[in-house]
Amino acid sequence: MSGDDILKGKRILVVDDEEDILETIMDMLDMCIIETASTYEQGSELLEKNDYDAVILDIMGVKGFDLLKIATRRKIPALMLTAHGLNPDNLVGSIKLGAKSYIPKDRMYEIDIYLKEIIIAKNRGIEKPGGWFARLSSFFDNRFGPKWKQKDKKFWEEFDRTYLITKDELEEIM
Repeated sequence: MSGDDILKGKRILVVDDEEDILETIMDMLDMCIIETASTYEQGSELLEKNDYDAVILDIMGVKGFDLLKIATRRKIPALMLTAHGLNPDNLVGSIKLGAKSYIPKDRMYEIDIYLKEIIIAKNRGIEKPGGWFARLSSFFDNRFGPKWKQKDKKFWEEFDRTYLITKDELEEIM
């Protein structure tokens, strides 16, 4: 099965207050069935009444953490996508609230890769996929500085034990 086949026909909700981001994601994921919302109210209504294979949530402007709580409660895997909210505290907070990945808008051009990982992990019953972090760890190191994990050292030690996957596991998933 090719990568596009994995996403073909998947129902995805995208919530972001920037119209150009919504349009870009719709274009990038044209093999999916995409619904969009530009406010918390619209997003929460759609999230509560519909089933989705995954959601893509902005953090700022649409109360992304509140939407993440709804998605987690409904067992809908969530990918957090952010620019203004890109910081270590929001990354850790997203994971603690149940996000399956935390992607900077700077890397939005790879969103299909991260979404595929979420869908594959869900289909295989993998609760905590970590391939996204393996691909982005050097980005975060460059963005946040070399010792950015020290503030939440216990969290990152636990993350390394439970979320990260080996290179062989990553290759098997992708």
